[in-house]
Amino acid sequence: MQKFYNFFPLSIYKSNISLTVDEKKEMIDEIYSMEKNSQNLNYKTNDSAWTGDTQGFEFLHDNLKFKKLFEEIHKNILAYLEGLSIDHKQLDLYFQRSWATISRGHENIGNHRHAQSHVSFAYYLSKNKDDSKITFLDQNKHNEIIPSLFDSMSLQKKGLVKKRTILNSPVVIFDTKEDDIVIFPSKTLHATQKGTFNAERISISADICFIAKNSSNLEHLMTPLNKWKLFS
Repeated sequence: MQKFYNFFPLSIYKSNISLTVDEKKEMIDEIYSMEKNSQNLNYKTNDSAWTGDTQGFEFLHDNLKFKKLFEEIHKNILAYLEGLSIDHKQLDLYFQRSWATISRGHENIGNHRHAQSHVSFAYYLSKNKDDSKITFLDQNKHNEIIPSLFDSMSLQKKGLVKKRTILNSPVVIFDTKEDDIVIFPSKTLHATQKGTFNAERISISADICFIAKNSSNLEHLMTPLNKWKLFS
């Protein structure tokens, strides 16, 4: 009997965070205030979303108005690590950077990764059903037996790949709704949909690093921060 076996999967965690209407409004108003006080508007183009980390607002985890949200995010990060069978009790978890994004009209966020951290997430504070979704791009393409087979426009027009499945898709559009949180490895190439109209999509993201609590006899984890020494 013929059967395909899928190895080396990319695992995306999704859950839901419930906040009150007033709690969410307070955060949204704070994000609007950040946008109003942007410090680097030349960085934003007409078709790109507003991203707080490029505008001087990259530490939402230090803002008391986001305290409850980040407490809930912390719980979900632990659940994500448990799902991967990682003993997080041996790790110190650090929010390295956190920011908001606002997408209106056809604004989008291009392909990128967060190479400076270990895990990233997107939490959807405000999102309509038809607003743009997050997309994940496969750079490894383990099943691509011919170079560019899965993403060549000319081969696509010829119909060489008869239908898209999980075995041959270079991009996955991941469905999300308001209040969802999506957690994934920071090294994963991702973006938001192009050509999709956003009524107003507001999300919060962060980069998270994991540091060994005790690095004795360990090789690959980062050592405890109190053992680091700043060059003088």
